[in-house]
Amino acid sequence: MRRIGLLGGSFNPAHAGHVHITLEALKRLQLDEVWWLVSPQNPLKSKNDLAAYSKRLESAKALIDHPRVKVLDIEQREGLYYSIDTIRFLQKRSRGMQFVWIMGADNLEHFHRWRAWREIFARLPIVVIDRAPYAFAALHGLAALRYRHKRVTNSRALVSQGKPLPTWAYMSVPRHPLSATYLRKTLGAAAFSVHNKAIQ
Repeated sequence: MRRIGLLGGSFNPAHAGHVHITLEALKRLQLDEVWWLVSPQNPLKSKNDLAAYSKRLESAKALIDHPRVKVLDIEQREGLYYSIDTIRFLQKRSRGMQFVWIMGADNLEHFHRWRAWREIFARLPIVVIDRAPYAFAALHGLAALRYRHKRVTNSRALVSQGKPLPTWAYMSVPRHPLSATYLRKTLGAAAFSVHNKAIQ
């Protein structure tokens, strides 16, 4: 079984923080690949600050250059609006792969608002990446409390030992200071430029 980490998001824009957690996940979880799933629209966020899909996709492809990281537009091409739809789609069509859902602590805080969030827990392991300043709120949110007895402390074992679902881990990593919001506010449209790759 090939182990594939799924990192979904708006990537508005993609930045060094995304790269940082991706490389940490590859190493610590012993993944074969990580797939960046560039979302057409986050159902829980406003469209007002969202750049055009093509711009976000290209910024992600320009930023990451790694043989084990793929930037995919599958949600746009297949009309997949919710994460659960993407997970169902991939699991149905990808044989011989074990998928792991990767998300930041800020997403865990509001995870109970995601469509079919309990089914996501039931379908694949979840690894939550530490992100300031969301740790306390995330670990005391409805989803974390609902599945508190399913949390494991060894994130690598979560994947390698095939723990029975549902199962999840909170992975502490060195924190990266950048965020997409900060880049948009400070750089504006230039935040999506390949010329700002070093800054991002």
